[in-house]
Amino acid sequence: MPPHPAGANPKADEKTLRDRAARAGQEHIFRFWDDLDADARRRWLDQLAEVDFEELAGLVREHIREKRGPPRRVTFELPKDLEPAPFIPLPTSDADRRRFRAMRDLGETLLASGRAAALTVAGGQGTRLGYEGPKGAFPIGPVSGRTLFQIFAEGILSARRAFGAPIPWYLMTSRDNDRATRDFFEAHNYFNLPRGDVRFFTQGTMPAVDFEGRLILADRDQLAWSPDGHGGTLRALARTGMLGEMQERGIAHISYFQVDNPLVPPLDPVFLGFHADASSDMSSKMARKRDAHERVGHFCTSRGRLVVVEYSDMPKELAEARRPDGRLRYEAGSIAIHILARAFVERVALRPTQGDPEHGRGVATDPACALPFHRADKKIPFVDARGRPQTPAEPNGVKFEMFIFDALPMAQNPVVLEIERSREFSPVKNSSGEDSPATAQRDMVRLAADWLQAAGASVARDAQGEPKHKVELSPLAARTPEELEDLVKRRRLKTVTGDLYLGPLDA
Repeated sequence: MPPHPAGANPKADEKTLRDRAARAGQEHIFRFWDDLDADARRRWLDQLAEVDFEELAGLVREHIREKRGPPRRVTFELPKDLEPAPFIPLPTSDADRRRFRAMRDLGETLLASGRAAALTVAGGQGTRLGYEGPKGAFPIGPVSGRTLFQIFAEGILSARRAFGAPIPWYLMTSRDNDRATRDFFEAHNYFNLPRGDVRFFTQGTMPAVDFEGRLILADRDQLAWSPDGHGGTLRALARTGMLGEMQERGIAHISYFQVDNPLVPPLDPVFLGFHADASSDMSSKMARKRDAHERVGHFCTSRGRLVVVEYSDMPKELAEARRPDGRLRYEAGSIAIHILARAFVERVALRPTQGDPEHGRGVATDPACALPFHRADKKIPFVDARGRPQTPAEPNGVKFEMFIFDALPMAQNPVVLEIERSREFSPVKNSSGEDSPATAQRDMVRLAADWLQAAGASVARDAQGEPKHKVELSPLAARTPEELEDLVKRRRLKTVTGDLYLGPLDA
Protein backbone atom coordinates (compact mmCIF):
# COMPACT_ATOMS: atom_id res chain seq x y z
CA MET A 1 0.00 0.00 0.00
CA PRO A 2 1.92 3.09 -1.15
CA PRO A 3 3.52 5.24 -0.18
CA HIS A 4 5.46 5.22 3.08
CA PRO A 5 6.60 8.53 4.55
CA ALA A 6 10.03 9.51 3.27
CA GLY A 7 12.71 7.20 4.60
CA ALA A 8 10.26 5.02 6.51
CA ASN A 9 10.52 1.86 4.41
CA PRO A 10 13.59 -0.29 5.05
CA LYS A 11 12.99 -2.16 1.76
CA ALA A 12 13.61 1.02 -0.25
CA ASP A 13 17.18 0.32 -1.35
CA GLU A 14 18.06 1.78 -4.75
CA LYS A 15 20.19 -1.12 -6.03
CA THR A 16 17.69 -3.74 -4.88
CA LEU A 17 14.80 -1.92 -6.50
CA ARG A 18 16.68 -1.31 -9.72
CA ASP A 19 17.46 -5.05 -9.89
CA ARG A 20 13.84 -6.00 -9.19
CA ALA A 21 12.56 -3.55 -11.79
CA ALA A 22 15.07 -4.81 -14.37
CA ARG A 23 14.12 -8.46 -13.82
CA ALA A 24 10.47 -7.47 -14.37
CA GLY A 25 11.28 -5.49 -17.53
CA GLN A 26 10.33 -2.21 -15.84
CA GLU A 27 13.66 -0.32 -16.02
CA HIS A 28 11.91 2.70 -17.50
CA ILE A 29 10.52 3.71 -14.10
CA PHE A 30 13.96 5.19 -13.28
CA ARG A 31 13.81 7.37 -16.40
CA PHE A 32 13.63 10.63 -14.42
CA TRP A 33 15.95 9.63 -11.56
CA ASP A 34 18.58 12.21 -12.44
CA ASP A 35 15.94 14.97 -12.35
CA LEU A 36 14.92 14.25 -8.74
CA ASP A 37 16.39 15.83 -5.63
CA ALA A 38 17.33 13.73 -2.59
CA ASP A 39 13.93 13.92 -0.90
CA ALA A 40 12.07 13.08 -4.10
CA ARG A 41 14.38 10.11 -4.69
CA ARG A 42 13.68 8.77 -1.21
CA ARG A 43 9.92 9.13 -1.68
CA TRP A 44 10.20 7.42 -5.06
CA LEU A 45 12.13 4.48 -3.61
CA ASP A 46 9.69 4.18 -0.72
CA GLN A 47 6.87 3.98 -3.24
CA LEU A 48 8.58 1.45 -5.51
CA ALA A 49 9.31 -0.75 -2.51
CA GLU A 50 5.56 -1.34 -2.26
CA VAL A 51 5.32 -2.81 -5.76
CA ASP A 52 5.10 -6.60 -5.81
CA PHE A 53 7.03 -7.03 -9.06
CA GLU A 54 6.51 -10.79 -9.10
CA GLU A 55 2.74 -10.44 -8.74
CA LEU A 56 2.73 -7.69 -11.34
CA ALA A 57 4.69 -9.84 -13.80
CA GLY A 58 2.16 -12.63 -13.39
CA LEU A 59 -0.76 -10.28 -14.01
CA VAL A 60 0.92 -8.80 -17.08
CA ARG A 61 1.58 -12.29 -18.41
CA GLU A 62 -2.00 -13.45 -17.78
CA HIS A 63 -3.98 -10.36 -18.76
CA ILE A 64 -1.81 -8.57 -21.32
CA ARG A 65 0.91 -10.70 -22.93
CA GLU A 66 -1.58 -13.50 -23.60
CA LYS A 67 -4.14 -10.98 -24.89
CA ARG A 68 -2.02 -8.83 -27.17
CA GLY A 69 -3.53 -6.24 -29.45
CA PRO A 70 -5.44 -2.97 -29.12
CA PRO A 71 -7.61 -2.34 -26.06
CA ARG A 72 -10.76 -4.38 -26.18
CA ARG A 73 -13.31 -5.89 -23.90
CA VAL A 74 -11.89 -9.01 -22.31
CA THR A 75 -14.24 -11.85 -23.18
CA PHE A 76 -15.81 -13.72 -20.29
CA GLU A 77 -16.09 -17.45 -20.90
CA LEU A 78 -19.62 -18.40 -19.91
CA PRO A 79 -19.84 -21.83 -18.24
CA LYS A 80 -21.78 -24.32 -20.33
CA ASP A 81 -23.64 -25.64 -17.29
CA LEU A 82 -24.80 -22.22 -16.06
CA GLU A 83 -28.11 -22.28 -14.18
CA PRO A 84 -30.04 -19.75 -12.07
CA ALA A 85 -29.02 -19.97 -8.41
CA PRO A 86 -31.57 -21.11 -5.84
CA PHE A 87 -32.48 -18.56 -3.19
CA ILE A 88 -34.62 -18.20 -0.08
CA PRO A 89 -37.65 -16.19 -1.21
CA LEU A 90 -39.60 -13.67 0.81
CA PRO A 91 -42.06 -15.38 3.16
CA THR A 92 -45.53 -15.99 1.76
CA SER A 93 -47.00 -18.60 4.10
CA ASP A 94 -47.42 -19.00 7.85
CA ALA A 95 -44.71 -21.68 7.79
CA ASP A 96 -42.35 -19.27 6.01
CA ARG A 97 -43.06 -16.55 8.54
CA ARG A 98 -42.42 -18.93 11.44
CA ARG A 99 -39.09 -19.87 9.89
CA PHE A 100 -38.12 -16.24 9.41
CA ARG A 101 -39.03 -15.49 13.03
CA ALA A 102 -36.84 -18.39 14.17
CA MET A 103 -33.95 -17.05 12.08
CA ARG A 104 -34.49 -13.59 13.55
CA ASP A 105 -34.29 -15.06 17.06
CA LEU A 106 -31.07 -16.86 16.19
CA GLY A 107 -29.57 -13.73 14.68
CA GLU A 108 -30.52 -11.61 17.67
CA THR A 109 -28.87 -14.16 19.96
CA LEU A 110 -25.66 -13.89 17.95
CA LEU A 111 -25.79 -10.08 18.02
CA ALA A 112 -26.29 -10.14 21.78
CA SER A 113 -23.29 -12.45 22.13
CA GLY A 114 -21.01 -9.84 20.52
CA ARG A 115 -19.90 -12.22 17.76
CA ALA A 116 -20.88 -9.97 14.82
CA ALA A 117 -19.29 -6.88 13.31
CA ALA A 118 -20.33 -4.42 10.62
CA LEU A 119 -18.01 -3.66 7.68
CA THR A 120 -18.57 -0.80 5.24
CA VAL A 121 -16.68 -0.38 1.98
CA ALA A 122 -16.24 3.41 2.03
CA GLY A 123 -13.32 4.22 -0.25
CA GLY A 124 -15.29 6.23 -2.79
CA GLN A 125 -15.42 9.96 -3.33
CA GLY A 126 -18.63 11.91 -4.01
CA THR A 127 -17.32 13.34 -7.27
CA ARG A 128 -20.04 11.84 -9.48
CA LEU A 129 -22.64 13.37 -7.14
CA GLY A 130 -21.06 16.81 -7.38
CA TYR A 131 -19.82 16.50 -3.80
CA GLU A 132 -16.27 17.16 -2.66
CA GLY A 133 -15.33 14.64 -0.01
CA PRO A 134 -15.86 11.02 1.00
CA LYS A 135 -19.04 9.58 -0.43
CA GLY A 136 -20.15 8.51 3.04
CA ALA A 137 -20.21 12.18 4.08
CA PHE A 138 -22.83 12.94 1.40
CA PRO A 139 -26.06 14.34 2.97
CA ILE A 140 -28.95 12.09 1.94
CA GLY A 141 -31.60 12.41 4.67
CA PRO A 142 -34.72 13.83 2.91
CA VAL A 143 -35.70 15.92 5.96
CA SER A 144 -32.76 15.80 8.37
CA GLY A 145 -29.91 15.99 5.87
CA ARG A 146 -28.23 13.09 7.67
CA THR A 147 -25.20 11.75 5.86
CA LEU A 148 -24.75 8.17 4.76
CA PHE A 149 -22.20 7.67 7.54
CA GLN A 150 -24.63 8.98 10.15
CA ILE A 151 -27.44 6.74 8.93
CA PHE A 152 -25.25 3.63 9.25
CA ALA A 153 -23.82 4.79 12.58
CA GLU A 154 -27.32 5.19 14.00
CA GLY A 155 -28.26 1.70 12.79
CA ILE A 156 -25.22 0.22 14.51
CA LEU A 157 -25.73 2.27 17.68
CA SER A 158 -29.38 1.23 17.90
CA ALA A 159 -28.36 -2.45 17.57
CA ARG A 160 -25.71 -2.04 20.29
CA ARG A 161 -28.31 -0.59 22.63
CA ALA A 162 -30.96 -3.16 21.76
CA PHE A 163 -28.70 -6.18 22.25
CA GLY A 164 -26.33 -4.80 24.88
CA ALA A 165 -23.30 -5.84 22.87
CA PRO A 166 -20.11 -3.97 21.83
CA ILE A 167 -20.63 -4.37 18.07
CA PRO A 168 -17.59 -2.91 16.27
CA TRP A 169 -17.76 -1.09 12.94
CA TYR A 170 -14.95 -1.51 10.40
CA LEU A 171 -14.69 1.05 7.59
CA MET A 172 -12.47 0.45 4.60
CA THR A 173 -11.29 3.82 3.30
CA SER A 174 -9.01 4.62 0.37
CA ARG A 175 -5.69 6.38 0.08
CA ASP A 176 -7.59 9.38 -1.30
CA ASN A 177 -10.21 9.71 1.45
CA ASP A 178 -8.79 8.08 4.57
CA ARG A 179 -7.72 11.31 6.28
CA ALA A 180 -10.92 13.14 5.33
CA THR A 181 -13.05 10.24 6.59
CA ARG A 182 -11.27 10.12 9.94
CA ASP A 183 -11.57 13.90 10.29
CA PHE A 184 -15.29 13.70 9.47
CA PHE A 185 -15.90 11.17 12.24
CA GLU A 186 -13.81 13.22 14.64
CA ALA A 187 -15.81 16.36 13.83
CA HIS A 188 -19.06 14.47 14.53
CA ASN A 189 -17.87 12.81 17.75
CA TYR A 190 -18.04 9.41 16.04
CA PHE A 191 -21.84 9.74 16.04
CA ASN A 192 -21.81 8.73 19.72
CA LEU A 193 -20.20 5.37 19.04
CA PRO A 194 -17.21 4.43 21.22
CA ARG A 195 -14.10 5.50 19.32
CA GLY A 196 -12.36 2.23 20.00
CA ASP A 197 -15.15 0.37 18.25
CA VAL A 198 -14.94 2.39 15.04
CA ARG A 199 -12.00 0.95 13.13
CA PHE A 200 -10.61 2.47 9.94
CA PHE A 201 -8.35 0.60 7.53
CA THR A 202 -7.22 1.49 4.04
CA GLN A 203 -7.89 -0.36 0.82
CA GLY A 204 -4.96 -1.72 -1.13
CA THR A 205 -3.85 -0.24 -4.43
CA MET A 206 -2.36 -1.66 -7.60
CA PRO A 207 -0.10 0.10 -10.12
CA ALA A 208 -1.55 0.54 -13.61
CA VAL A 209 0.27 -0.57 -16.75
CA ASP A 210 0.04 0.28 -20.43
CA PHE A 211 -1.00 -2.17 -23.12
CA GLU A 212 2.56 -3.48 -23.30
CA GLY A 213 2.56 -4.23 -19.58
CA ARG A 214 4.86 -1.33 -18.67
CA LEU A 215 4.18 0.61 -15.46
CA ILE A 216 2.53 3.97 -16.13
CA LEU A 217 4.09 7.05 -14.55
CA ALA A 218 1.56 9.60 -13.32
CA ASP A 219 4.44 11.96 -12.64
CA ARG A 220 8.23 11.85 -12.72
CA ASP A 221 8.23 10.34 -9.22
CA GLN A 222 4.72 8.88 -9.02
CA LEU A 223 3.23 5.66 -10.33
CA ALA A 224 -0.37 5.58 -11.51
CA TRP A 225 -2.07 3.76 -8.63
CA SER A 226 -5.68 2.62 -8.46
CA PRO A 227 -7.78 0.81 -5.81
CA ASP A 228 -7.64 -2.98 -6.07
CA GLY A 229 -11.45 -3.39 -6.14
CA HIS A 230 -14.01 -4.32 -3.52
CA GLY A 231 -12.52 -7.81 -3.46
CA GLY A 232 -9.43 -6.15 -2.05
CA THR A 233 -11.38 -5.77 1.19
CA LEU A 234 -10.35 -9.27 2.20
CA ARG A 235 -6.63 -8.87 1.83
CA ALA A 236 -6.81 -5.35 3.29
CA LEU A 237 -8.37 -6.87 6.42
CA ALA A 238 -5.42 -9.24 6.58
CA ARG A 239 -2.73 -6.71 5.68
CA THR A 240 -3.84 -4.15 8.26
CA GLY A 241 -4.20 -6.64 11.11
CA MET A 242 -7.96 -6.20 11.35
CA LEU A 243 -8.57 -9.93 10.96
CA GLY A 244 -6.35 -10.65 13.92
CA GLU A 245 -8.18 -7.99 15.91
CA MET A 246 -11.53 -9.55 14.98
CA GLN A 247 -10.28 -12.89 16.23
CA GLU A 248 -9.21 -11.33 19.53
CA ARG A 249 -12.64 -9.73 19.89
CA GLY A 250 -14.36 -13.05 19.25
CA ILE A 251 -15.98 -11.86 16.02
CA ALA A 252 -17.28 -14.79 13.97
CA HIS A 253 -19.51 -13.04 11.41
CA ILE A 254 -18.85 -9.92 9.31
CA SER A 255 -21.80 -7.96 7.91
CA TYR A 256 -20.49 -6.44 4.66
CA PHE A 257 -22.16 -3.60 2.75
CA GLN A 258 -21.18 -0.68 0.56
CA VAL A 259 -21.42 2.97 1.53
CA ASP A 260 -23.84 4.05 -1.19
CA ASN A 261 -27.03 2.31 0.01
CA PRO A 262 -28.90 4.28 2.71
CA LEU A 263 -31.59 1.60 3.08
CA VAL A 264 -29.28 -1.28 3.99
CA PRO A 265 -29.71 -2.64 7.54
CA PRO A 266 -26.11 -2.70 8.82
CA LEU A 267 -26.89 -5.68 11.07
CA ASP A 268 -29.89 -7.73 9.94
CA PRO A 269 -30.71 -10.46 12.48
CA VAL A 270 -32.82 -12.44 9.98
CA PHE A 271 -29.97 -12.55 7.46
CA LEU A 272 -27.48 -13.38 10.19
CA GLY A 273 -29.74 -16.17 11.42
CA PHE A 274 -30.03 -17.82 8.00
CA HIS A 275 -26.26 -17.49 7.52
CA ALA A 276 -25.42 -19.07 10.87
CA ASP A 277 -28.11 -21.76 10.65
CA ALA A 278 -26.61 -22.99 7.36
CA SER A 279 -23.03 -22.86 8.71
CA SER A 280 -22.35 -20.71 5.68
CA ASP A 281 -18.92 -19.35 4.79
CA MET A 282 -20.43 -16.48 2.82
CA SER A 283 -24.06 -15.43 2.38
CA SER A 284 -25.59 -12.86 0.05
CA LYS A 285 -28.75 -10.84 -0.31
CA MET A 286 -30.47 -10.57 -3.67
CA ALA A 287 -33.17 -8.40 -5.20
CA ARG A 288 -35.29 -9.46 -8.14
CA LYS A 289 -34.09 -7.47 -11.14
CA ARG A 290 -36.38 -4.60 -12.08
CA ASP A 291 -35.79 -5.37 -15.78
CA ALA A 292 -33.74 -7.74 -17.92
CA HIS A 293 -30.85 -5.32 -18.37
CA GLU A 294 -30.51 -3.79 -14.93
CA ARG A 295 -26.82 -3.25 -14.25
CA VAL A 296 -26.42 -5.80 -11.47
CA GLY A 297 -24.72 -9.18 -11.43
CA HIS A 298 -26.66 -12.43 -11.64
CA PHE A 299 -26.53 -15.17 -9.01
CA CYS A 300 -25.96 -18.44 -10.87
CA THR A 301 -24.56 -21.90 -10.29
CA SER A 302 -21.88 -23.77 -12.22
CA ARG A 303 -20.34 -27.12 -11.36
CA GLY A 304 -22.27 -27.11 -8.12
CA ARG A 305 -20.84 -23.80 -6.95
CA LEU A 306 -22.44 -20.38 -6.49
CA VAL A 307 -21.12 -17.75 -8.90
CA VAL A 308 -21.99 -14.22 -9.95
CA VAL A 309 -22.06 -13.33 -13.64
CA GLU A 310 -21.71 -9.61 -14.29
CA TYR A 311 -24.45 -7.91 -16.31
CA SER A 312 -21.89 -7.04 -18.98
CA ASP A 313 -20.96 -10.73 -19.36
CA MET A 314 -24.49 -12.14 -19.50
CA PRO A 315 -25.58 -12.83 -23.09
CA LYS A 316 -28.67 -10.93 -24.18
CA GLU A 317 -30.66 -14.12 -24.77
CA LEU A 318 -30.01 -15.33 -21.22
CA ALA A 319 -30.61 -11.93 -19.62
CA GLU A 320 -33.99 -11.75 -21.35
CA ALA A 321 -34.97 -15.42 -20.92
CA ARG A 322 -38.31 -15.95 -19.18
CA ARG A 323 -39.92 -18.71 -17.14
CA PRO A 324 -43.34 -20.06 -18.12
CA ASP A 325 -44.93 -17.69 -15.57
CA GLY A 326 -43.28 -14.68 -17.26
CA ARG A 327 -40.62 -14.05 -14.60
CA LEU A 328 -37.02 -13.55 -15.67
CA ARG A 329 -35.15 -16.84 -15.57
CA TYR A 330 -32.03 -15.13 -14.23
CA GLU A 331 -33.82 -12.80 -11.85
CA ALA A 332 -31.60 -12.91 -8.76
CA GLY A 333 -29.63 -9.65 -8.81
CA SER A 334 -26.46 -9.24 -6.75
CA ILE A 335 -26.65 -6.08 -4.61
CA ALA A 336 -23.30 -6.23 -2.75
CA ILE A 337 -24.68 -7.16 0.67
CA HIS A 338 -22.98 -10.16 2.28
CA ILE A 339 -22.18 -11.87 5.54
CA LEU A 340 -18.77 -13.54 5.68
CA ALA A 341 -17.52 -15.95 8.30
CA ARG A 342 -14.30 -14.54 9.71
CA ALA A 343 -12.68 -17.98 9.49
CA PHE A 344 -13.52 -18.08 5.77
CA VAL A 345 -11.93 -14.67 5.18
CA GLU A 346 -8.79 -15.96 6.88
CA ARG A 347 -8.67 -18.96 4.54
CA VAL A 348 -9.15 -16.76 1.48
CA ALA A 349 -6.94 -13.82 2.46
CA LEU A 350 -4.08 -15.28 4.49
CA ARG A 351 -1.16 -17.48 3.55
CA PRO A 352 0.14 -19.07 6.79
CA THR A 353 3.87 -18.72 7.30
CA GLN A 354 5.93 -21.96 7.42
CA GLY A 355 6.34 -23.08 11.02
CA ASP A 356 3.94 -20.45 12.36
CA PRO A 357 2.67 -21.69 15.76
CA GLU A 358 -0.64 -20.03 14.91
CA HIS A 359 -0.81 -21.84 11.53
CA GLY A 360 -4.29 -21.68 10.07
CA ARG A 361 -5.64 -19.26 12.64
CA GLY A 362 -4.86 -16.04 10.82
CA VAL A 363 -2.28 -14.72 13.29
CA ALA A 364 1.28 -13.72 12.32
CA THR A 365 0.71 -14.79 8.74
CA ASP A 366 1.68 -13.46 5.35
CA PRO A 367 -1.16 -11.50 3.67
CA ALA A 368 -2.06 -12.96 0.30
CA CYS A 369 -5.38 -13.47 -1.43
CA ALA A 370 -6.96 -16.32 -3.35
CA LEU A 371 -9.23 -13.99 -5.32
CA PRO A 372 -8.32 -13.47 -8.97
CA PHE A 373 -7.56 -10.09 -10.47
CA HIS A 374 -9.61 -8.80 -13.40
CA ARG A 375 -8.47 -6.49 -16.18
CA ALA A 376 -10.12 -3.11 -16.73
CA ASP A 377 -9.05 -0.92 -19.65
CA LYS A 378 -9.13 2.74 -18.57
CA LYS A 379 -8.08 6.26 -19.51
CA ILE A 380 -5.10 6.87 -17.23
CA PRO A 381 -3.35 10.28 -17.02
CA PHE A 382 0.42 9.96 -17.45
CA VAL A 383 3.62 11.82 -18.19
CA ASP A 384 5.30 11.29 -21.54
CA ALA A 385 8.99 10.56 -22.18
CA ARG A 386 9.81 14.23 -21.55
CA GLY A 387 7.86 14.36 -18.29
CA ARG A 388 4.93 16.34 -19.70
CA PRO A 389 1.45 15.56 -18.26
CA GLN A 390 -0.94 13.93 -20.73
CA THR A 391 -4.67 13.26 -20.45
CA PRO A 392 -5.70 10.49 -22.86
CA ALA A 393 -8.96 10.69 -24.81
CA GLU A 394 -9.18 6.90 -25.13
CA PRO A 395 -8.21 4.00 -22.85
CA ASN A 396 -4.45 3.77 -22.72
CA GLY A 397 -3.80 1.34 -19.92
CA VAL A 398 -4.96 -1.43 -17.63
CA LYS A 399 -6.03 -1.39 -14.01
CA PHE A 400 -6.22 -4.60 -11.99
CA GLU A 401 -9.05 -5.18 -9.53
CA MET A 402 -10.65 -7.96 -7.49
CA PHE A 403 -14.36 -8.58 -6.94
CA ILE A 404 -15.78 -9.68 -3.59
CA PHE A 405 -18.22 -12.08 -5.22
CA ASP A 406 -15.32 -14.13 -6.61
CA ALA A 407 -15.09 -15.59 -3.09
CA LEU A 408 -18.52 -17.23 -3.47
CA PRO A 409 -17.36 -20.29 -5.45
CA MET A 410 -14.88 -20.99 -2.62
CA ALA A 411 -17.57 -20.82 0.06
CA GLN A 412 -19.20 -23.81 1.70
CA ASN A 413 -22.99 -23.73 2.17
CA PRO A 414 -23.55 -20.26 0.67
CA VAL A 415 -26.96 -18.74 1.31
CA VAL A 416 -28.78 -16.35 -1.03
CA LEU A 417 -31.64 -14.51 0.66
CA GLU A 418 -34.21 -12.44 -1.19
CA ILE A 419 -34.96 -8.95 0.11
CA GLU A 420 -37.73 -6.53 -0.68
CA ARG A 421 -36.00 -3.94 -2.82
CA SER A 422 -38.16 -1.03 -1.63
CA ARG A 423 -37.08 -1.69 1.97
CA GLU A 424 -33.38 -2.46 1.65
CA PHE A 425 -31.84 -1.38 -1.65
CA SER A 426 -31.73 2.08 -3.17
CA PRO A 427 -28.12 2.95 -4.02
CA VAL A 428 -26.75 6.43 -4.64
CA LYS A 429 -24.52 6.04 -7.69
CA ASN A 430 -25.54 8.69 -10.23
CA SER A 431 -26.16 12.43 -9.94
CA SER A 432 -29.58 12.09 -11.58
CA GLY A 433 -31.97 9.47 -12.94
CA GLU A 434 -32.09 5.96 -11.50
CA ASP A 435 -29.91 5.17 -8.48
CA SER A 436 -29.44 8.85 -7.64
CA PRO A 437 -29.98 10.96 -4.50
CA ALA A 438 -33.49 11.77 -5.76
CA THR A 439 -34.52 8.11 -6.08
CA ALA A 440 -32.88 7.16 -2.78
CA GLN A 441 -34.68 9.95 -0.93
CA ARG A 442 -37.94 9.00 -2.61
CA ASP A 443 -37.50 5.43 -1.40
CA MET A 444 -36.55 6.55 2.11
CA VAL A 445 -39.73 8.64 2.29
CA ARG A 446 -41.88 5.81 0.93
CA LEU A 447 -40.50 3.37 3.49
CA ALA A 448 -40.96 5.78 6.40
CA ALA A 449 -44.52 6.55 5.27
CA ASP A 450 -45.35 2.84 5.07
CA TRP A 451 -43.99 2.27 8.57
CA LEU A 452 -45.91 5.23 9.97
CA GLN A 453 -49.12 4.12 8.27
CA ALA A 454 -48.74 0.60 9.67
CA ALA A 455 -48.09 2.10 13.11
CA GLY A 456 -51.41 3.96 13.03
CA ALA A 457 -50.42 7.42 11.75
CA SER A 458 -52.26 8.62 8.66
CA VAL A 459 -49.97 9.87 5.88
CA ALA A 460 -51.60 11.93 3.13
CA ARG A 461 -50.82 10.69 -0.38
CA ASP A 462 -51.32 12.03 -3.89
CA ALA A 463 -53.21 10.40 -6.73
CA GLN A 464 -50.21 8.17 -7.52
CA GLY A 465 -49.97 7.00 -3.91
CA GLU A 466 -46.84 8.99 -3.14
CA PRO A 467 -46.58 10.65 0.29
CA LYS A 468 -47.48 14.33 0.08
CA HIS A 469 -44.99 15.22 2.80
CA LYS A 470 -41.39 14.17 3.35
CA VAL A 471 -41.11 11.81 6.30
CA GLU A 472 -37.94 10.26 7.68
CA LEU A 473 -37.15 7.86 10.52
CA SER A 474 -33.98 7.23 12.49
CA PRO A 475 -33.49 3.77 14.04
CA LEU A 476 -32.61 5.61 17.24
CA ALA A 477 -36.25 6.72 17.38
CA ALA A 478 -37.68 3.35 16.40
CA ARG A 479 -35.63 0.35 15.33
CA THR A 480 -38.59 -1.93 14.56
CA PRO A 481 -42.24 -1.46 13.48
CA GLU A 482 -43.29 -2.41 17.01
CA GLU A 483 -41.14 0.34 18.54
CA LEU A 484 -42.57 2.83 16.05
CA GLU A 485 -46.11 1.84 17.02
CA ASP A 486 -45.26 2.60 20.65
CA LEU A 487 -43.75 5.95 19.64
CA VAL A 488 -46.80 6.90 17.57
CA LYS A 489 -49.07 6.12 20.51
CA ARG A 490 -46.91 8.11 22.95
CA ARG A 491 -46.78 11.07 20.60
CA ARG A 492 -50.51 10.72 19.81
CA LEU A 493 -49.50 11.11 16.21
CA LYS A 494 -52.69 10.54 14.26
CA THR A 495 -52.00 12.44 11.04
CA VAL A 496 -48.81 13.64 9.35
CA THR A 497 -49.58 17.20 8.29
CA GLY A 498 -46.13 18.32 7.12
CA ASP A 499 -42.55 17.22 6.68
CA LEU A 500 -41.58 15.06 9.65
CA TYR A 501 -38.31 13.69 10.98
CA LEU A 502 -38.41 11.30 13.93
CA GLY A 503 -34.89 11.24 15.30
CA PRO A 504 -33.02 10.28 18.49
CA LEU A 505 -34.72 12.95 20.61
CA ASP A 506 -38.10 11.46 19.81
CA ALA A 507 -37.27 8.05 21.30
